Amino acid sequence: MSIANPKQTVSNPTIPFAGTILGGLQPGEMVLIQGAVPSDSDRFQVDLTCGSSTKPRADVAFHFNPRFKRSPCIVCNTLQKEHWGKEEIHYQMPFRQGAAFEIIMLVQKDLFKVAVNGSHVLEYRHRMDLGKVDTLLISGKVTIQAIGFIPNVSSAPPTPSIVMSKVTKANALFSESGDLSVPYKGRLETGISPGNTLTVKGKVGVYPHSFAVNLRVGDSEDIALHLNPASRPASSSGTPSWASAGGQRRWRCPASPSPGEYFEMIVHCEAQKFKVAVNGVHLLDYKHRVQDLTRVNQLEILGDLQLLDVKLW
Repeated sequence: MSIANPKQTVSNPTIPFAGTILGGLQPGEMVLIQGAVPSDSDRFQVDLTCGSSTKPRADVAFHFNPRFKRSPCIVCNTLQKEHWGKEEIHYQMPFRQGAAFEIIMLVQKDLFKVAVNGSHVLEYRHRMDLGKVDTLLISGKVTIQAIGFIPNVSSAPPTPSIVMSKVTKANALFSESGDLSVPYKGRLETGISPGNTLTVKGKVGVYPHSFAVNLRVGDSEDIALHLNPASRPASSSGTPSWASAGGQRRWRCPASPSPGEYFEMIVHCEAQKFKVAVNGVHLLDYKHRVQDLTRVNQLEILGDLQLLDVKLW
């Protein structure tokens, strides 16, 4: 990397690429991307997103999309609740087919500033809460040599354990232990309500027995939603399964994370049910059995995994 002391780096990723930004993005930080545009490229895109779900599609806070056909341009936009906003089109084109490039995205409190090959190209004002951004996606006809997330040089870079466990009132989720060690217990300040989305990111142990994610009713033994990948396949087909509500029902799950793999679980609360997706694939719908969702005020995560990020909004 051309800038020293990145807080996180990725080398020669396969495209399409999806990577978690540990600790999210803070004002003063930079995203640095070094790569090259193939001579036959028609377009590529860099997206700063809220998770990596494909169904439903994750919100895109900043869509940066160079296009080379007809009138070359860079299109910027935001996707919220699977709907695109108004495009911002920039006709200054610093990228050339067959040439290398370096992109620097500077994160500021109210906007992104983008420079390419050392020259300022554009600014893009935030259309959604920066605190929700936790994933970098790159796709299209492009090759990438290196990605770096550069901390705010005006302050000492925080350690990953501190960054990842940071929670705010905007997320309505508070860590009881102050870190992401497992077993983990987090308090939902006002319970859960329709429209809330919970994301859990982690890495399954190399020799896992099982792990569980529970949405509990505080001060009781009641569990509103229990998600537990079975330690062994539940059927002769050998397909992994997930259990819910104390094992009363099981779903076969081809998206279930394997030992040693990273995963992203998304639980979306609707008026009548929870919708659960794993690694971008819809897994199940589960009708509410605890009707007063304000009582569901505790998140519990147990078992053989490394917990990387927990967020509720």
